[in-house]
Amino acid sequence: GKGLSGRTLLSSHAHGKQMLFSFSGGAWLGLHLGMSGELRVAPPLHEPGKHEHLVLDLGAVSLVFSDYRMFGRLGLDLVDDGLPPAWWRELPPQPLDPRFTKTHVKEFVRRFPKTPLKTLLLDQRGFPGIGNWMADEICWQMRIPPRTPVSKLDEGQVAELWKQIRRVSREAMRVIGTDWGDLSDAWLMNHRWRDGGICPRRGCRTGLVREDLRGRTTCWCPKCQG
Repeated sequence: GKGLSGRTLLSSHAHGKQMLFSFSGGAWLGLHLGMSGELRVAPPLHEPGKHEHLVLDLGAVSLVFSDYRMFGRLGLDLVDDGLPPAWWRELPPQPLDPRFTKTHVKEFVRRFPKTPLKTLLLDQRGFPGIGNWMADEICWQMRIPPRTPVSKLDEGQVAELWKQIRRVSREAMRVIGTDWGDLSDAWLMNHRWRDGGICPRRGCRTGLVREDLRGRTTCWCPKCQG
């Protein structure tokens, strides 16, 4: 847009599903990927195609933001104090950040006692970057039904929740942008999409259940998590 015309890209930052781009003259472009957003590099002077909502011509390359489901967001801030916009500075810690502590998880869980575990895991106010398959994986690793109200979790389970959020996030970061098949075949991820999928846990081999939970497709094992 005109607000960025002639400015130089200085730096970029990522936080969960959000990104922030710093431009000369105190301009900050915020981007939220939503459920289906994607940012890719294209040749210079790229002409926007279907579902491509932003093209930044950076000279040598173009940055293209596409989102076919249109749940993503864009925003431009003009700030003169040299600091990122306030909304960026106030974001919660990411799962692999040292500030993402057991206490952080415990306090967030206690704020929403009636919320199903799977639904709470997708709340970016507490768990930035956790997506749908990751939430299913965390519930499965914990052997807890995704519909379980978080008030039912005891202290040990809350500590285990913190551990599994970090573990699954670490694995997701390892394979993101490469090959999701690199995830262990002993994980739910490689079985949750298959029709007639079978629980991969040793000694289980129960048929997986797929159902809707508050608008999100949810996969779980009725035996391991029952």
